[in-house]
Amino acid sequence: MRLLHTMLRVGNLQRSIDFYTQALGMSLLRTTDRPEQQYTLAFLGYGRNPEHAEIELTYNYGVDHYELGTAYGHIALGVDNAAAVCDAVRAKTATLGGSISREAGPIKGGNTIIAFITDPDGYKIELIERPEAASELKTA
Repeated sequence: MRLLHTMLRVGNLQRSIDFYTQALGMSLLRTTDRPEQQYTLAFLGYGRNPEHAEIELTYNYGVDHYELGTAYGHIALGVDNAAAVCDAVRAKTATLGGSISREAGPIKGGNTIIAFITDPDGYKIELIERPEAASELKTA
């Protein structure tokens, strides 16, 4: 078995595509529009299935906001330098939305460096300093 994708419902598809591609360096891999069923899908990632897991952004026509509830945790990305990624994302949030919700630093009781960012819809994304699993996210 292999993890193929994680689906997130979004209120503004283009805003979310811009955030994940411009702030996080993902590529828009494909889209599917289903007007009769009133939804559009956009798949993003650092590579295609089955070699890489993807994020599926789902826009349901006419829905611009979702309650996230208390069950959702976060998506995690491996990065070389969490502080540098935070700086790169921070520079783009004014135009793309989103925010840094936890600056880079060690986890409680440990040495692993993590940070958290929040996308424009409120979803949390954890950055974990793990160079051997780093994404293709560019901080320059």
